[in-house]
Amino acid sequence: MSSTAPRSARPAALAFIFVTVLIDMLSFGVIIPVLPHLVKELAGGSTSTAAYWVVLFGSMFSLIQFVASPIQGALSDRYGRRPVILLSCLGLGLDFVFMALAPTLVWLFLGRMISAMTSASFTTANAYIADVTTAENRARGFGMIGAAFGLGFIVGPVLGGVLGDIDPRLPFWVAACLSLANFLYGWFVLPESHPKEKRSLRFDWSHANPVGSLQLLASYPQVFGLAAVVFLANLAHYVYPSVFVLFADYRYGWGEKEVGYVLGVVGVLGVIVNALLVGRMTRALGERRTLLLGLACGVVGFAAFGLAAKGWMFLLGLPISALWALAAPATQSLITRQVGAEVQGRVQGALTSLVSVAGIVGPVTFAGSFGYFVDEKNPLHLPGVPFLIAAVLLALALAVAWRFAQAPAAPAQPVQGR
Repeated sequence: MSSTAPRSARPAALAFIFVTVLIDMLSFGVIIPVLPHLVKELAGGSTSTAAYWVVLFGSMFSLIQFVASPIQGALSDRYGRRPVILLSCLGLGLDFVFMALAPTLVWLFLGRMISAMTSASFTTANAYIADVTTAENRARGFGMIGAAFGLGFIVGPVLGGVLGDIDPRLPFWVAACLSLANFLYGWFVLPESHPKEKRSLRFDWSHANPVGSLQLLASYPQVFGLAAVVFLANLAHYVYPSVFVLFADYRYGWGEKEVGYVLGVVGVLGVIVNALLVGRMTRALGERRTLLLGLACGVVGFAAFGLAAKGWMFLLGLPISALWALAAPATQSLITRQVGAEVQGRVQGALTSLVSVAGIVGPVTFAGSFGYFVDEKNPLHLPGVPFLIAAVLLALALAVAWRFAQAPAAPAQPVQGR
C-alpha cells in the first residue's frame, strides 16, 4: 500500500489527488456560511464582538499556514508525499470533530488554528502532481487541481448553508466525515509518488521555516520571479473575499441571493477553464504564452469590474476575468520544471507561505481602500478602487512573467551561496 506509483497507476493516483483536493475544499466550503454565525452564538450574540473574532480567525489562519507550509513541504521531500497527505486528511477530520464539539470561542479558535496546521494537502498535492506528470502534461494536471478547488467552492457553501439551517454544528460533522473518509480511501488507494532515491537525505530546518523557504526560492532566479507572480496573483484574488459582498451591495444593491448567484457563476466559469481549456491552451500556445494570456485577461476583467457603473456591466466582465484561471496552472508547471524532485515539496511549501502572506495583506489592502473611497468625507468617490488595485497587481505580475516565464530544458541548479 505504500509502494511508489508506477506509470500504470498514475491515472488512479491523479484521480485520488483530485478527490483529495475536492473533498478538502468541500470540507472548508461547508463551514464558510456557518462559522461566523457559530462565532456570534459563542460570543453571546454580539455582532461587533463576533466581527473581531472572525478577523482574528482569518488572520491567524493565514499566519499559521505561512509558518507551517514549508515544514509540510520539507517533510514530504524527506519522507514522501503519501504519509503527509494521509496525516493531513486524518488530522483535518479529527479537528473538525473538535470544532463541532467546541463549547467556547477559545476552543473553536484553537480548533481553527489546528486546521491551519493540518491542511497540508494543498501544498503536497501540487508536489504530487509534479511527481507523476510529464512536463508536457503538467499544466493540465494543475488545471485539474484548479477545477477541484472551483467545484469545492461551488458545492461546499451551498451544502453548508442547507446543513447549517438544520443545525449550525452539522456542517462541521459533515466536514469531519468527508475528511476521515478521504483518509480511509487514500490509505487503500494512494501510492507513493516520491521514490526513496529521489528524496532529500535529511530534514533541513533551514528550508523548513518561512525565511529559509524564501531563501530556497531565491536560489533559483527564475523560480523566484515566478514566485512573485504567484504572490501578486493571489494578492489580487483576495479582492473577492475581502470586499465583493460589500461592494456589490453598495454599488448595485445586490443582496445575498444575487451575490450567491454571481459567485456561483464565477466558480462554474473557473471550473470550465481549468477542466477544459488549460490543457488545450498549453498544448497550442505553450506554458509561457498561456500564462501571459491568462494574466492579461485578468487585468482587463478586474479593470472592467472597477469601472462598471451598472450590475450588467460587471457581469459582462466575468467571462473575460474567468480566463485568468489559465495563469495559475501554467505558472505552477513552469515552476516545477525549474527544480528537481528532491525539493518539489519545499518549493510548494514556500509558495503556499507566499499565498498565506497574501491572505494577511489582502483584506487590509482591499477593505481599507474600499472603506476610504466610499467615505462621504472623502472628496473622491471611487467604490471600484479595490478591483482597480487588483488590476494593477496583475499588470505587475504580467510584467514579471514576461521577464521570468521561460521553460528550461532541464531542472536548473540552485545558485550557490544563497
